[in-house]
Amino acid sequence: MKKLFLMLGIISLPTFAAVSANVSFTSDYIWRGMTQTDAPAIQGGFDFEAESGFYAGIWGSNVNFNNGAGSELDLYLGYGFEVGSVGVDVGYISYEYIDSTPDATFDETYLGLSFGDFGVSFAFGDYDYTEVSYALGDVSFSYGDYDGYGSNFLISYGFSCGSYDCGLAYSDFSDDGYGADEDALVFSVSASL
Repeated sequence: MKKLFLMLGIISLPTFAAVSANVSFTSDYIWRGMTQTDAPAIQGGFDFEAESGFYAGIWGSNVNFNNGAGSELDLYLGYGFEVGSVGVDVGYISYEYIDSTPDATFDETYLGLSFGDFGVSFAFGDYDYTEVSYALGDVSFSYGDYDGYGSNFLISYGFSCGSYDCGLAYSDFSDDGYGADEDALVFSVSASL
């Protein structure tokens, strides 16, 4: 049903919509401070964005979990708009894990607010997640709290590598009953079409 909802949203896009694609390589797939691969990952996706602010997309990556999952596929849709100087982003995302036993798929709804270089976002699902972020030129900082898992801190630096976008990031995850404290230094290179 969720996939049908996503497809209906894409089909009903207004005639003026932008379609883009992205692909990236990262030395480790880090999500909310926790490694999803503990090894390099190849990632990519497609995005559809309407002039009205509606968007939808699909994104995938390899993962390495103990439950048999070898790949992740995310389906999402949302609506972005501005209220004065505040950017608002409201949406839904489904995290699909292929061949996971038991099924690890879960869904979240989210709300993001931005004020210039400062942002705050909330994700609501089986476990709630809150994140605050700040960008200072090419350097960005974020702190997130993942209910039931732990908290994470990320500092990243984005720069150009010829015609590609590159990034170097340090991530630190502090356990809150999940069972592991992690930190990582990650390099990534990406391209968009």
